[in-house]
Amino acid sequence: MLENLKDASLYIHIPFCEHKCIYCDFYSIITFENQSEFIKCIKSEIDFYSENYFKDCKFSTIFFGGGTPSILEAVQIEEILNHLFKKFNFSDNLEITLETNPGTVDVDKLKSFKEVGINRLSIGIQSFDENDLKFLTRIHDKETAIKTVETSFASGIENINIDLIFNLPNQTKDKWEHNLDVATKLPIKHISAYSLILERGTILNKLVLDGKVKIQDEDYDADLYQFTINYLTSCGFDQYEVSNFAKVGFECQHNLAYWSHKDYLGIGPSAHSFRENKRWWNFSSLKRYINEINLNGHAKMSEEILSVNELEDEYIMLALRSKGLNLQKLTERFGNDWITKSEEKINQYIQSGFMIKQNDLLKMTSSGYAVCDEILKNLL
Repeated sequence: MLENLKDASLYIHIPFCEHKCIYCDFYSIITFENQSEFIKCIKSEIDFYSENYFKDCKFSTIFFGGGTPSILEAVQIEEILNHLFKKFNFSDNLEITLETNPGTVDVDKLKSFKEVGINRLSIGIQSFDENDLKFLTRIHDKETAIKTVETSFASGIENINIDLIFNLPNQTKDKWEHNLDVATKLPIKHISAYSLILERGTILNKLVLDGKVKIQDEDYDADLYQFTINYLTSCGFDQYEVSNFAKVGFECQHNLAYWSHKDYLGIGPSAHSFRENKRWWNFSSLKRYINEINLNGHAKMSEEILSVNELEDEYIMLALRSKGLNLQKLTERFGNDWITKSEEKINQYIQSGFMIKQNDLLKMTSSGYAVCDEILKNLL
């Protein structure tokens, strides 16, 4: 019976991309070769995990990430989905997200994606400012970004997310407000607004280290972040995680699964998986991934076993960064030692307006989200 199966989520990494942006540290390649062999290996990896793990699970979300997954044709996405449906159990109200970038899809391709089962799109816009887009080395302009959202909605996919980045070099508050103004007038249900992060190994990180690019300070970043929260919540987007805002009923279920510490299976090069107390991840190389799948049926590079204390810390951290920590569920799973130990600090954060407690739910306020990392450091 499906109702007795454990809820889980599924991620599939599609590494193909038209261009590598200077800030991106996700595994991606700008060649479209080996697509047929890649899909064959994706199906083989699915076979491996359907036979060895996750038999007792029911997947409620599928997320195609990348790279730019929409580079694949709809028939290729359908081939992967059909294979998944043969091998695993899925819930009836399945959320299937596909990441895409402006300018890489047209209305016909989007309609084809909808026909094969895609019911949520995540569009990597990052900015509606032409200078910001050039700095980030994006391949689209403002007009193309807006058109992509409108075309996506016209294709029949109503659940649309866009990604935006704030605190870019030389980005004034007026520029950022313009981004938010354009975004909130579009037919979208979800906005992921991230502060620019310097990731090791990226071109942008080297430019900063070499003194060729200057990043704005933490106080300015915090000011923009608080402005973002106030602006988006006033426009009807509820904040349900540090960087994520959604219309009521349109929270990303896949992301919520991560933040709720549920099991998830990652398929494809560089993909990560988590089951009970074990986390593992695949090789970040398409060539190595294909070789490992052909040899072993999987492409696992390494794994870690989490201790009970590590699991508890992670459970608390993810919950507090998201919709809140259910203290009763925490006690049922890990006991009440952390609650007892942290009670005084928690009360101080509540009195200071950084946290609120509603029955058994402990959650951040908007002020708390702004200093979330510092609060978590003090509590864990």
